[in-house]
Amino acid sequence: MERVTSPTPALQKRFAIALEAHLAQGGEAALLEAYELGRTVLTEHLGVLGVATLLQGALVAACERRPRETARTVQAAGSFVLECLCSFEMAHRAVREANTALRGLNQFLEEQTRRISHELHDEAGQLLASVYLALDDVARDLPPTAAARLQSVKTLLDRIEEELRRLSHDLRPTILDDLGLMAALDVLAERVSVRTGLWVKVEGQREERLSPAIETVLYRIVQEALNNVSKHAQASGVTVVLRREARRVCCSVRDDGVGFDPGTARPTATGIGLIGIRERLAPLGGALSIDAAPGRGTELRVAIPLPTTH
Repeated sequence: MERVTSPTPALQKRFAIALEAHLAQGGEAALLEAYELGRTVLTEHLGVLGVATLLQGALVAACERRPRETARTVQAAGSFVLECLCSFEMAHRAVREANTALRGLNQFLEEQTRRISHELHDEAGQLLASVYLALDDVARDLPPTAAARLQSVKTLLDRIEEELRRLSHDLRPTILDDLGLMAALDVLAERVSVRTGLWVKVEGQREERLSPAIETVLYRIVQEALNNVSKHAQASGVTVVLRREARRVCCSVRDDGVGFDPGTARPTATGIGLIGIRERLAPLGGALSIDAAPGRGTELRVAIPLPTTH
């Protein structure tokens, strides 16, 4: 989580002076100072609560100097307050627009990935089937010794076909679209176990489907988490738990590996890919948390709010 600082006395004094100038003189210069103060607060990571604290302190001081004009003082400070908060409104809009653009980009990339995956599975598979038939025709016209040599070619083709299936599944498993997230996670767990030797267990409700966007994001997060566990955690087992609640869906990936100290480790050093996971969660309003310690493994938890139904 990003560090949030507290208002300093110097900044509190600047707010009090600026508000007093606005109340005494008004004009664009005072409002411009209010806007700049809002930008300063935003830059120093104080947040809305920080600027509210500063505004409250400045307003209290102004009212104490005008004990008989409290209502008029509060009313006159309205435009000053709005200018201070203007930077936060602009930042909020920018984040909302960025999330909208990111959601669209993720959807586009998933569509392209789905198309490539299906073409690998269907088109390449049909071409390989044609090659098999052509080799059988050639083998009938060859002496037994030469026909036997074609068998080694078929063996290579078998390996190519298996690799194409693996690539197709890694890009976009068709089972995710056809049977849903839990079925896709079962297959993913089995493939990871075969490839890495990890014991992977998947738990969760299997009756109800989630929206395609949420299922895709959760699948990608689990896929990335398992990949990083196999590379960095030195674990023997992983448990994936999917739980649907009234207003959100939660997913956790816990390993029994070496763990790490979240307070000192850099995100790139942990091998968890936190940046990529957060980027996938952001358009859906999801949240990420990590529970880890040296010697007791790591648990990655994500929560995504579910759309309300009317």
